[in-house]
Amino acid sequence: MTQDILDEQRRHMALLLEAIQRCAWFLHQSEAKIDWPIDPEWLAEHKKDVDLFETLAAINERFAKLQDSLASSMRHSALLAAEPFDSFLKILAFFEKQGVIESISDWQRCRAVRNMAAHDYATSYAEIAEHFNLLHELSVVLLLASRHIIAWSAEQLDISPASPDFSAEFDSIFM
Repeated sequence: MTQDILDEQRRHMALLLEAIQRCAWFLHQSEAKIDWPIDPEWLAEHKKDVDLFETLAAINERFAKLQDSLASSMRHSALLAAEPFDSFLKILAFFEKQGVIESISDWQRCRAVRNMAAHDYATSYAEIAEHFNLLHELSVVLLLASRHIIAWSAEQLDISPASPDFSAEFDSIFM
């Protein structure tokens, strides 16, 4: 019975890793549709471009989903590694020491920019452009953390993504 629970927990972690690969690849693909950095005047000129704003909405959503998936995987992998943590900040500190994230402040910056999109409804094209340029800049933080948590999970927990469905596409991000 105990082994069944452990197997379920390991399977859940493998599914989280697969979700990270998928989220990272889709974020990367959406970002590839934009010529960065976004100029506020250009954005204002294209304010009725549905395809553009659907792509920007996808970037917002995919950035958030990737960060959520990474957070879930860090919490779950800490549990599997039998590391006692009573706060997510301590989990971040652990993974900073492990080299999964570069710094807690980078993680918090990603969170702050992500939360701005959820709560601010800017109508200024300068603010909108600034937001998406920041998301693009910070997506590198999340993409690298994705790569590192997958490598760390393989090395430390002997857990890989549940399926290879997005492995090649995920690896291509870093080539």
